[in-house]
Amino acid sequence: MSTSDETISVQQLQQLAESSSEVAVIDVRTPVEFRQIHCIHARNVPLDSLAPATVVSAQADAGLPIYVICKSGARASKACNAFVAAGISNVINVEGGTDAWVAAGLPVVQGKKSMSLERQVRIAAGFLVLTGSAAGYSGPDYLIGLAAFVGAGLVFAGITDTCGMGLLLAKMPWNRIQAFSKDVSSEKFIATR
Repeated sequence: MSTSDETISVQQLQQLAESSSEVAVIDVRTPVEFRQIHCIHARNVPLDSLAPATVVSAQADAGLPIYVICKSGARASKACNAFVAAGISNVINVEGGTDAWVAAGLPVVQGKKSMSLERQVRIAAGFLVLTGSAAGYSGPDYLIGLAAFVGAGLVFAGITDTCGMGLLLAKMPWNRIQAFSKDVSSEKFIATR
């Protein structure tokens, strides 16, 4: 499988965006994460629904790069590899993702706050381990298997950098935005420099 290893710093991307109107930035985080805070140049195309052939824009057709950003870089790397596998090779991963963008004090759009998917996974995994352990201690012994199953899932997620529970939680109603539209009244532009 072909991979894309090309990266760009958030500062370099901001400089490019200031000097050109033809910068395509794709944010592959969930719609809820995107709504909470994102780079002002980004548009949201969640990784779980990414179809590279449908995302290709005039920039890619003209041979200009597509910049891919996520929270810290891991999902963007997967998206870049999906683009390359689809025959779109001019894709660049934004180093450090939105976390680096915010830390650098670059302009963002902030919207409604929500609980991060990572925090939801920790809560759900902890609850299942606690429940399985307590049930195994005071109830049927086979219920201890619930804690073991969740532990095995966490090890698998750590090794593969793929979290099944995270993917499942991302599809829950509280993590979905019905039809994402830019509601300027609920977002505020923040230029922090």
